Amino acid sequence: MTYHSVIRGVVAGLLVLGAAAGAQAGPATDRLKPEVERVLGVLENPALRGEAKTQDRRQAIRAITDGVFDWTEMARRALGRHWNARTPAEQQEFVGLFRDLIERAYVAKIEKYRGEKLAYAGERNDGDQAMVRTRVETKPGQEVGIDYRMSRQGSRWMVIDVLVENISLVGNYRSQFDDVIKTSSFEELVRKIRTRTS
Repeated sequence: MTYHSVIRGVVAGLLVLGAAAGAQAGPATDRLKPEVERVLGVLENPALRGEAKTQDRRQAIRAITDGVFDWTEMARRALGRHWNARTPAEQQEFVGLFRDLIERAYVAKIEKYRGEKLAYAGERNDGDQAMVRTRVETKPGQEVGIDYRMSRQGSRWMVIDVLVENISLVGNYRSQFDDVIKTSSFEELVRKIRTRTS
């Protein structure tokens, strides 16, 4: 499966999670589903359609994703062994850059949502960790497995990774980030992310 297929699968899975019928719900699924339905509501809102409303639409999507994605934990995992070597200020900056990177990569694709179908494949819980499994029909007769790794934080479940056909979004970035830091520096990684998101 190519990297672009992974991106398409993540986008399809993220967007249609709220639309599936007959889902095998659990606490993590129950937490994720209404947030994704809110994203769909933004995309389907006539007042937020069109090029002139791009900024407003994306701000509305960000407000929703900030409530269900644990960007700090995702950034920490993506930076891996290099996280603890960073100062608190560097860590905070990196979280913002990582969120911007994910948004830059996926929001334009999210806006192309066309009602792909999704079915739940169950939820597996292990204490404060859960995996919400789904299957997305990308074309008639073709499905992609999308798994949402979630962590319970107090009374809320938050997304900490998305896996497409068992390929981790966070793990994919961790490999790329590690290569840049090993061959150059953390500062070069930050510069590259800034360039990509500017």
